Amino acid sequence: MSDLYEKVKDDLFRFAKSIARHEQEAHDLIQDAMVKSLNEPQLLGLPEYKQRAWFFRVMKNRLIDDRRKEQRLTQWEDDFDFSIQEAGSSHLEITELLAHLPQELSDLIFKRYWLGLSSQEIGEQLKIPASTVRYKLHLAIKRLRKILEEEK
Repeated sequence: MSDLYEKVKDDLFRFAKSIARHEQEAHDLIQDAMVKSLNEPQLLGLPEYKQRAWFFRVMKNRLIDDRRKEQRLTQWEDDFDFSIQEAGSSHLEITELLAHLPQELSDLIFKRYWLGLSSQEIGEQLKIPASTVRYKLHLAIKRLRKILEEEK
């Protein structure tokens, strides 16, 4: 398998770099393709041009899957997006409103809406899944809206 990698590594890197956003993403695509190739013993019996084509297809499909997943997550986050204007006009009012929430939820709201972090980034910081972050944000926003309703 290492011989195969040595034969095609330059072509793989050139292709991955041409379709990826940055060099690290290109390296990730190559690594994923190499891992998948370990489960494909018939790959070694193919001509070199078919081996390259197989790697290109695997990398392209992985990139498409990643982009679609990213798009779904972004759309999902936008569905429950919370407008600061809903909460109040001044920072003091917003701070008072956030004080009604448990510290954990208040921190999530702060990171998402003031720092502009995505659920993925927050999850990486807190070492929890992004889906858990989105769920907790959803709960926090629900509570904030309920508090705003009661104040009216």
